[in-house]
Amino acid sequence: MNRFEGSGFREAKIRYLDGDYQILSAGSYVTCALTGAHIPVDELRYWSVARQEAYIDCATSLEAEKRAGTLPNQQVG
Repeated sequence: MNRFEGSGFREAKIRYLDGDYQILSAGSYVTCALTGAHIPVDELRYWSVARQEAYIDCATSLEAEKRAGTLPNQQVG
């Protein structure tokens, strides 16, 4: 099947789980919650279970955690 058959070029609906995800509605991509970039479903690696959001890369995922205030306080010294 090529990329224009089946689910086509549309956004997938996904339930993000711990270490996995469940496709609720087929599609070829999801949208990064911070950048708005399209992430091909087969390249999806970063997401938040708590916020049910996808992220384009590790740095964007970390930024989302910082904005949400969910990182533990770290002391340097």
